[in-house]
Amino acid sequence: MLVCSTIIETGIDIPSANTILIERADQFGLAQLHQLRGRVGRSHHQAYAYLLTPDPRAMTPDALKRLEAIEAASDLGAGFQLATHDLEIRGAGELLGEDQSGNMQTIGFSLYMEMLDEAVTAIREGRTPDFDQTESAHAEVDLKIPALIPNDYLNDVPLRLELYKRISSAASEELLSEIEIEMIDRFGLLPPQVKNLFQQAKVRLLAEALGIKQITLGPQSGRIEFREKTKVDPMVLISLVQSKAHEYKLDGATALKVIRETVGTEARLTFIHEVLEALKRPATS
Repeated sequence: MLVCSTIIETGIDIPSANTILIERADQFGLAQLHQLRGRVGRSHHQAYAYLLTPDPRAMTPDALKRLEAIEAASDLGAGFQLATHDLEIRGAGELLGEDQSGNMQTIGFSLYMEMLDEAVTAIREGRTPDFDQTESAHAEVDLKIPALIPNDYLNDVPLRLELYKRISSAASEELLSEIEIEMIDRFGLLPPQVKNLFQQAKVRLLAEALGIKQITLGPQSGRIEFREKTKVDPMVLISLVQSKAHEYKLDGATALKVIRETVGTEARLTFIHEVLEALKRPATS
C-alpha cells in the first residue's frame, strides 16, 4: 500500500499497482483526476480507480460535472475529450475578453492572429501591411451545387471539420491535389459531392488571383463582386458587357451580373471557368 498526496500525479510509475483510492475526489480538477487514475493499470493487470466523495448534495455543481466527465471518459485517448469538458465547465477565461484583448473580441482571435502575422511580415519586408490579404479576404464562392463531405463517406466530425478547413484555406491547386490524394488513400474514392467541393475550391483560387470578392451562380443567373484592388482590367469588363449584353450587365461600380442558364453541376462549373478566363484576358486596344 502506498499512501501519498497528489505528488504521485507528476508521473511516478508503479507498474505493480492496480488499484487507487482517491479521497475527496470532488476537490480535484479534471486534469488531476485523469493523471491520478493513470497511475494504475500500467501493466497487464486489470486496474481499478475508486473516487471517494461526500453526498452529492454536499458537492458543488462544477464538482459533479467533473466527476461525470471523468466517469464518462474511460476509453483510450480520452485526454482531448476531458480537456473539452474542462473548457466547458471552467470557461475559456479572458483570452478573448475585453480585460485582456480589447477589440480582439470584435474581430475574433483567428483574424486577429492573421492580421498580426501580416503586420509583422510586412514590417520585416519594409512594406505597408495589406490586411486585404488575410484569410477573411478569401473569395466566397457559391455555385448552388452539392459541395460537402457526406457523413457516410467520413463520419468523424472533428476530422471532417479539419478537412473542410484545409480545403478552404489551401493556397494552391497543388495543395488541393495533395489533400485529394490523401482523402482517397485514407477513405476511398471521392463521391460526387466531395469532387464538387474541390472544384469549387479551385474556382475560389482563380477568383482570388483576380481580386474577386464573391461569386454567386445559380441555374439562371449569378453575380460576381470585385474587390477595390481587383486585377481585372476595367476595359475587359466593358468589352465583355458590350459584346455579350444579353449575358453580362454591370451591377453598380463593383459587380458584374451574369444571365445564363446553367442546368447541372458540369454546365455551371464549365461556365464559371469560361467567365474567369475571359476576365483574365488583357484589354485589347
